Amino acid sequence: QVQLVESGGGLVQPGGSLGLSCAASGSSLDYYVVGWFRQAPGKEQEGVSYISSGGGYTTYADSVKGRFTISRDNSKNTVYLQMNSLKPEDTAVYFCAAGPIGTMEARSYRYWGQGTQVIVSS
Repeated sequence: QVQLVESGGGLVQPGGSLGLSCAASGSSLDYYVVGWFRQAPGKEQEGVSYISSGGGYTTYADSVKGRFTISRDNSKNTVYLQMNSLKPEDTAVYFCAAGPIGTMEARSYRYWGQGTQVIVSS
């Protein structure tokens, strides 16, 4: 069983940056793909990015490509999402999730955190 806790959300102005963390406990993340998802009010959940278990492969949604960077430190059992050049449309609750398969499909992920709110507004 893996417990995931996101942190680092908050209020930021357009063009600003935030760094999210996803810390795992209960089991090692070493063998899991970890993805970041987001859900804005009134919109469907969207896959943002995921990273392979070893960290050697990453992928991003077109909407965040070039602005967001996913990384992981397996020694700390933590995955990160660095978000730069933030836009108002990035406003959402951000979730991390762990699963066996690298995909942007949320249903493939087994373990989920509770989410952290990101608000991009002036």
